Amino acid sequence: MTDQAVDAGGVDLSGRDRFPAAAESVFLGRARELKELRADIERAGLDTLSGRKAPRARVLLIAGGPGSGRTALAEELVRQVADGYPDGVLRARLAEPDGTPVPVERAARELLTALGLPTPPGAAEDELAEALRDALAERRALLLLDDAAGAEQVDALLPDNADCLLVAVSRGPLTGIADVRPCTLGGLDTKSAVELLAQHIDPVRITVDPRAAESLVEVCEGRPAALTLAGGWLAAHPKAAVADLARQLHADTGAGPALARVLRFVHATLPGTAARVLRLLALAPAGDVDPHTASALAGCSVEAARAFLDDFAALGLLRALPSPLPCYEVPGCLHPLLRALAERQDRPAELQLARARMLERTVRLLQSCRAITETDSPETREKLKSLPSTLRFPTPRAAEDWLRARRPALLAAARLAVADGELDTLARRLMSQLVRAMVAHFGTRAAAGDLYGVHRLVLDVAERQRLPRERAAALLNLADLDARTGRTTEALARYRAALDAGREADDPYAAGRAMESVGGAHQELGDYDRAADWFGRALAQRLARGEREDAARLYGRIATAHTYAGRYGEALRNWRASVAAHRKAGDVAAHARALSELARVQEYAGRPAECLRTCQEAVEWARRAEDVRLQAALQLRLADTLERLGDPTAAALHRGVAERMLGDEIHAGKDGGAAGTWPEQEANACENRSAAAED
Repeated sequence: MTDQAVDAGGVDLSGRDRFPAAAESVFLGRARELKELRADIERAGLDTLSGRKAPRARVLLIAGGPGSGRTALAEELVRQVADGYPDGVLRARLAEPDGTPVPVERAARELLTALGLPTPPGAAEDELAEALRDALAERRALLLLDDAAGAEQVDALLPDNADCLLVAVSRGPLTGIADVRPCTLGGLDTKSAVELLAQHIDPVRITVDPRAAESLVEVCEGRPAALTLAGGWLAAHPKAAVADLARQLHADTGAGPALARVLRFVHATLPGTAARVLRLLALAPAGDVDPHTASALAGCSVEAARAFLDDFAALGLLRALPSPLPCYEVPGCLHPLLRALAERQDRPAELQLARARMLERTVRLLQSCRAITETDSPETREKLKSLPSTLRFPTPRAAEDWLRARRPALLAAARLAVADGELDTLARRLMSQLVRAMVAHFGTRAAAGDLYGVHRLVLDVAERQRLPRERAAALLNLADLDARTGRTTEALARYRAALDAGREADDPYAAGRAMESVGGAHQELGDYDRAADWFGRALAQRLARGEREDAARLYGRIATAHTYAGRYGEALRNWRASVAAHRKAGDVAAHARALSELARVQEYAGRPAECLRTCQEAVEWARRAEDVRLQAALQLRLADTLERLGDPTAAALHRGVAERMLGDEIHAGKDGGAAGTWPEQEANACENRSAAAED
């Protein structure tokens, strides 16, 4: 909650008319605190007094209890001094609504992203914090860190640059950071508090009985959050006197601060269904609520849920978030109070069921979000038609916009799903669908940072619960991300750990994929002998299990390792085995590609005549597979081979055919939309298979 009213309009939960929305609210009071904070920016620090240059940014601390208006004061200070920091204002929240500290790694990653800088996926906390300090070393920027849970968080993000300023918001002092004088907030002065009430209701209701307004301010202890709720309730009940509300709040002898008393009163005056929905919002991941979340929690329609959310926002119980979609936030000061109400008035089984409904709805939305990208499949189109209209996205762009807007809440839902340390079926499905949706819309590289977080959640639970199969799947997924983002050494270590876990779980799929991936990592590192050896181990397992298609592919990987090592005889032998295996399996496209690679090695080995014959055969198979790009590539290879054999005329003909093929495909791509290159499609398919290993 803030010192300002987010929405001055009331909400009619009683069926009566309400006072129309007042003008846009402004910041009120805190003149003394603002003056002191601004003076503190220029104050000479201990380093300056001792003759040394300040090595780090000045830290201003605004301390106060939840609902004291501490965040609003920080935002007003930032607004007033922002012009002095030309490199901009960076914001991060360092605690979840329930008070759980946000890892420094996540906060540093968000700040680096806000600066437009790369954030290496898989990077450790120290590495990211160092990258942030390096980025701010030559900048004059202002950092606002809200809800700091401890000095360690702030210190890790503090720039080593005296030209920067860091404003921290916390419940209490940050012991451990030198030269910080906290600005501790109490309630608003009476005049400002009465003005805050007047932003919500007709000022005449205050002027007719100013003492009643002062009495209400007194019972609310001048706390902006409590006054906002009181003003919202009065706006929703235009016939209620200010004095009556003050009297009823005075009569509440229950324990807790003023905000708790006002919330209890507002909650008690809500209709039963609305009160229950309000309590259940405490279960929303990261306090982030949209109509679908509220609908699933309450077990009502999406339309009804949206009406409830609009009403709660008008009452000051929710804050509207800046988003193209209808999204709201449960204020951090209200979150623990709502959770306490839910635990007191709702049975544990009901809360558990509401949580399960919410996670199940999230899974179905993610399935729909991913499926809209796969409408070329008749089966997928039928699945989409079978979904309720409220779960369908009209276009892939709409699905991507939803995924971007709901990203923080979806990642929080993943953390919530495993918060109890279990990896049940619902949690597995949620993790799997979240990974697949992100890969489908953003691509593996763009989503790598988030994917790391999801797979680490699975790994943490698997290690705590001693689940070797799940541990193997999570390690494989993390290693794949390492491999695709250039961290090959880290990937190799994780692939080896996944192999151990796969063997412990007696999971041949995980063990086989780990062996193959170990070989791939060695190949990437230039150790072709070990690569061929590990591919050979994986091949032996596939052959023993009768998995002929995978065996055919592994023959090709062994051949590639031998090619890189310059052992063309071994490479040719393995490519011929791959060709034979693909032919036997009936995979026309793979057969054509294997022939193409065989021809390439024949060319390297100085066998142009053999290369020519193999290329001609490969062209025929590529034509059967309708692979235009492969046909064009083979035509170019034919041209190169014919030139070496002394036939430039035939070479020119083949080169012309290749150019026409590629030109036709480019035009087709412009008409029908680019489908992506074969390697890109393979990478996406591999990521989907990796995610499926967790399901």
